[in-house]
Amino acid sequence: MNRVNPKKLLNTKWTAVMPINKEKHFIITKVEFDEEGEVLGCVIEAIMSKREQAIQWQNLQDSNVWLQGWK
Repeated sequence: MNRVNPKKLLNTKWTAVMPINKEKHFIITKVEFDEEGEVLGCVIEAIMSKREQAIQWQNLQDSNVWLQGWK
């Protein structure tokens, strides 16, 4: 299990354990918060193609799917 602090999520780097569309390295480019400071959503961007997709930040905690940093 990856430890993820939602307040420090912006610009963090991630590696997909199973490459998605031949893309392995990603970065969090946008994080949206509500009035209480809870994360409403975030956007992850593939480094090679610049393709963006919305992701639930809780999914990043699964170390079977995501590794912190670029490996």
